[in-house]
Amino acid sequence: MQLDIFDDSRDVMLRNDVLSALQHHDASGARRALQILGHEYPDDAALVALDTLVTALEARCSLPFANHDAALGARETLLTRVRPSANQLMGERAAIAWLAPFWNELAQRAAGLAFRAAQPDAHGAALYLHAGDWKAAEAAVTRLESWRRIPAPLMWMAECRYRLDGLEAAWPLLAELAWLAPPRFDGLLRHLEDSSLDTLRRTFDASFEGGGDIADLAWFPAWALIQKTGLAPLLKQAQPCRDTDPERAARLVLRLLALERGGRHHELIESRRDLRDLHDALYRHYMKTR
Repeated sequence: MQLDIFDDSRDVMLRNDVLSALQHHDASGARRALQILGHEYPDDAALVALDTLVTALEARCSLPFANHDAALGARETLLTRVRPSANQLMGERAAIAWLAPFWNELAQRAAGLAFRAAQPDAHGAALYLHAGDWKAAEAAVTRLESWRRIPAPLMWMAECRYRLDGLEAAWPLLAELAWLAPPRFDGLLRHLEDSSLDTLRRTFDASFEGGGDIADLAWFPAWALIQKTGLAPLLKQAQPCRDTDPERAARLVLRLLALERGGRHHELIESRRDLRDLHDALYRHYMKTR
């Protein structure tokens, strides 16, 4: 028997027809192509994932969300159902690009919802970040009063600065986030996957003498200043937060570095004593580098 290449690859062709329509965000065309595939190959392994994506296209709308729960429900659907199917069929990078219009749409629908600390992921800024629209996310954060004193918006803005302008621009906000909300600082570091930050974090985890939990990360800015004194001009830009011990330690280290450059021995000795009284292990780490 002679192999009929066309017949043997028809399932691939039909699958590609569905994917092509999906790529063009053509809901009706994708549904028609999917029906043909399902009719001719009812056991095709891709049918469920394809149907999930086609259904997501068909469900798109621009109506504002009625409440925060509705926004969170739509977000959850994209994260737990649509994104895994897109990753499976398109690959992660292509899936991110394909999903961006969905996230932008959710962000626009959430524009009228006020920020709620208990439901931060319903805010437009958080949704714009999923879309990779850093400028829109930044604008949404700046419209929030006192955003620099609220953990979630501060974290969003730190990511925006990092994506738009690089790590140096983000350092002041990263320091403030570490002081204000160590768990969110931890989550952002993992999300950014920045090689230099990851190297610092691994060294910090291995050497810092603290409580051994996530709260230790509040001391990360002070420790990082000792480890990399070149960060001083960047961390000077961090705004006052809650005047906690970790924040005071970072500002003490900044003062120590300035005193060292100025040769002010008497004040240097006093400030070193203050650092020792604040956190003995951090003081010993500082003295090892002197």
